[in-house]
Amino acid sequence: MVGAALSFALQRQGLATLLLEAHSLTAGTTWHTAGMLWRLRPSYVDIELHGRTRQLALELQHEGEAWTQNGGLFIACHRERLAEYERLAQLGARYDVEAAVLSPAEAKLIHPLLNVDDVYGALHSPTDGTLDPAGLTNAYARSARALGAMIVEGVRVADVETEHFTALDGAQARRVCGVTTECGQRIATRHVVNACGSWSAELSASVGAPLPLLAMKHAYVVTESLAAHGMHGGLPNVRDHDLSIYLKTQGAALAIGGYEQNPEFWPEPQTDFAFGLFELDWDTFLQNTEGHLRRCPPIEHVGIASTVCGPEAFTPDHKPIVGPQPGVRGFWQACGFNSMGMMLSGGIAEQLAEWIALGAPSIDLFSYDPARFHPDTAADKSWVRQCTHESYAKTYAIVYPCLLYTSDAADEEDS
Repeated sequence: MVGAALSFALQRQGLATLLLEAHSLTAGTTWHTAGMLWRLRPSYVDIELHGRTRQLALELQHEGEAWTQNGGLFIACHRERLAEYERLAQLGARYDVEAAVLSPAEAKLIHPLLNVDDVYGALHSPTDGTLDPAGLTNAYARSARALGAMIVEGVRVADVETEHFTALDGAQARRVCGVTTECGQRIATRHVVNACGSWSAELSASVGAPLPLLAMKHAYVVTESLAAHGMHGGLPNVRDHDLSIYLKTQGAALAIGGYEQNPEFWPEPQTDFAFGLFELDWDTFLQNTEGHLRRCPPIEHVGIASTVCGPEAFTPDHKPIVGPQPGVRGFWQACGFNSMGMMLSGGIAEQLAEWIALGAPSIDLFSYDPARFHPDTAADKSWVRQCTHESYAKTYAIVYPCLLYTSDAADEEDS
């Protein structure tokens, strides 16, 4: 999805692009993504990028149905979480994102299947919704082709070629000069964008740039119909951050998932896993099930229609890796989206296209820049593994605007 969005954005900047897809356009993480888009985020950068993806989905509706606006509902189980939601609502107002802080009873009116006996409050964002991954990817691709982009499926990149050159300051440096494919063809180019999802680390390593990114096994299950309990497609998607779960509306059923405290790594991403899925580890997934039943009791009375467990790329600080790779001029990263690749696709593609064509993005992407990782740190496999594991487990942790610590001695002195 990110590659297709980038092709469209780069063509709009006047650059001729070639997208090489090893399998087919919706392969990899794209085809099994849950499909939810949440506009309210703790970061104003994320809010802007998610909003732009939503706008693009609306603009490209003629290319295929990609967007359903069924809204989003955040559930707070305690005061501190509701305070975070109040901050999100205020930040959202700055970006014209409609939102309302609700009482438990008001949340129940919006989503009658929820149990709110233990709920402190909620946040409703009616302009959130659901994206169709295949529909949006194909809409990006058709729009890119209409502007002259070449999209070739079934061709894998074997190597990214680099050459040494003397920079303006006299220093010796490296830059991209081409790529070769597994079928032996060489393509001359000064720019390569690495948008390979869970497989991105391998391509980055081929140019000597260790990437602090690991693939994790991320799962959700789809229930059987809950129509008898009042479930229908117009109900909002739900996130209960305190229980670390989500409930996505899927017609009269629910796709339910979350973020476990003991996530599993995919140690060696396989190249032939285009539309593959892992066998669901129920011992791991059942950590979330108690929360699902607590928040939506009718789930206990229906069966499981299907399970989905596929690879997602995560990073040590839970932020994407987007921008120019230090040390290799012309090599750009667009990966490590931490389950947000679909939500960020349109916005991040436009910003990266500006960065490539104009020299800088119009939104401050410092927190996404690959340069934030020191090369030695990025190459430290133990550190990357430990921090990536932690970032996954804390996906739904409260994001405080600031923290102030004071010692007892300081308190006594102040008094």
